[in-house]
Amino acid sequence: MRLIVARCEVRYTGRLTAVLPEALRLVMVKSDGSVMVHADTGGYKPSNWMTAPTVIEETPDGMVVRKLRGEDRLEIRIAEVVSDSEHDMGEAAALEKDGVEAHLQEALAAAPEWCGEGFRLVRREWPTDIGPVDLMCRDSEDGWIAVEIKRIGTIEAVEQLTRYLERIRRDPAMADCRGILAAQCVKPQARVLADSRGIAWVEVDLDVLRGEREPDLTLFA
Repeated sequence: MRLIVARCEVRYTGRLTAVLPEALRLVMVKSDGSVMVHADTGGYKPSNWMTAPTVIEETPDGMVVRKLRGEDRLEIRIAEVVSDSEHDMGEAAALEKDGVEAHLQEALAAAPEWCGEGFRLVRREWPTDIGPVDLMCRDSEDGWIAVEIKRIGTIEAVEQLTRYLERIRRDPAMADCRGILAAQCVKPQARVLADSRGIAWVEVDLDVLRGEREPDLTLFA
């Protein structure tokens, strides 16, 4: 991985045109060709980026990053370099899911109707350019539903699913894709945030899913 701290201007052209005025920024160039430009604000999200596969061309005043296919182009004009270093990150280890999450995913993949009536599984680990969605399903009306599975549903889980949906909906054929957060427990704050974003949520019991215990009976007054 190459890390460049520099005073630079960033210009993106493609589906639209966007310019980041000259300022001190961090440019991350990953071994797979992904390039991200970060400011010292904005949390985890880069100010601009280009995902792999790309072609990276060094220029006298910076670099130009182009999509291998398409017209997307990221031009980084560097006025001053503060730091430029490369780091061997070694072989990337795959993310290991929490044991409960892995078992929940397996059980819900076998019985997606627990997430919604008439749901049927299309694929586990549906790929996006920022990571895989746990389950991709279709409902009884053939609509798309992305299901993110957690042991505990938190605000961060809602944010993660929101990012996945934003990427998925860029495909016109999946523009109406809905999201569902499935967890053993969904925190109250996460419920509020999910509802405000049109994301459904469901609490599931792994023992019940496996048939190891009967569902709790609820007495209605």
